[in-house]
Formats: sequence, structure tokens, C-alpha cells
Amino acid sequence: SAIQGFFNIPVDHLFVKPVFAPHFKNFGASEHVVVVSPDAGGVERARAMAKLFECPLAIIDKRRDRPNESEVMNIIGNVEGKRCLIIDDICDTAGSLTKAAQALVNNGAKDVTAAITHPVFSGPAFERIQESVIREIFVTNSIPLAPKDPKHLSKIKVISIAEFLGKAIRRIHNSDSVSSLFI
Repeated sequence: SAIQGFFNIPVDHLFVKPVFAPHFKNFGASEHVVVVSPDAGGVERARAMAKLFECPLAIIDKRRDRPNESEVMNIIGNVEGKRCLIIDDICDTAGSLTKAAQALVNNGAKDVTAAITHPVFSGPAFERIQESVIREIFVTNSIPLAPKDPKHLSKIKVISIAEFLGKAIRRIHNSDSVSSLFI
């Protein structure tokens, strides 16, 4: 949301929590589920989802020494025996995502699912995802997927944001509240 300050025109930051939430309703209100932020910057986003599902939050403490390279340092929170749901805004090469998922499993997580708003998926992303411990990745269609091979899509579920964007545009056009979309 801080990016809004970089524009000299009105900008509305749209959170896709209402788009993802129906797909994870079977995750909610369980001591066997934990929502995971893959880094400190995503805690607010993950906390909102954890609150919605009435479940705990975990945070991956990672270090990024070079672009597209990260190292998981610690996991803050209990993931042992839990189903983990990683919430992230963007995934480029899937290196951080797959390392985070592996770290969760190494710390006793039962399984790992992810929800990614913007699936850039460049370079080795599809191969990394396919070979990873991640059970499923839900992504929006904010960026069209162009895999080299259809087998790379077996773990990826695309969710359309068209209706959500349409509602936001209608509210902006009619000078209605956009923030009420997120309640």
C-alpha cells in the first residue's frame, strides 16, 4: 500500500484476500492450519488471512544476499504437524517460495499450499515448483501463464480476478467505497 504515495494520481491498492478466501474455506478455524508469511514484508497480508481463517501465523525469516537468491534462516511460529498456507504477493523464479516450503516441511509441516497474487514465473520457476514439496499453488490471472510444457501446470490453479476488478472499477466510477470490498 505504500506504493500509492509514488503516484500523483489517485491509486487504490486492491487486496486479493476476498478472491483467495473462498478457495481456502476448508483450511479455516483449525488448530491444524497455519498461515505463513514467506518474509517479514508480507506479515500484514498473511496476518489478515490468518485472522479470517481463525488460525495461527508463522513467519519465515530469510536473508537475500543477491537478487533471486535467498536463504531461510528461521521459522517463527509452530508448524509441526500443521497444514501450511503460504501467502505472497509475487513469485518470480520460485526460489524463495520453494525454499520456504522445504523449510516448513523440514520443521514438521504436514503439507504446504501457496497463494500468490502475481505469478511472474520466470526462468526455472515452473521446474522448481513441479519438483518442490508444495502440494498446490493458487495464483491470480493478473499475469498470464505461459509454461513451456503443460505438465508444469499440474500444481498450479489459476483464479480469475476479473469480477473483483470489475467491482472495484464500478465502485470507483460511482464514487462508492472501494475498501468495503475487503471487509
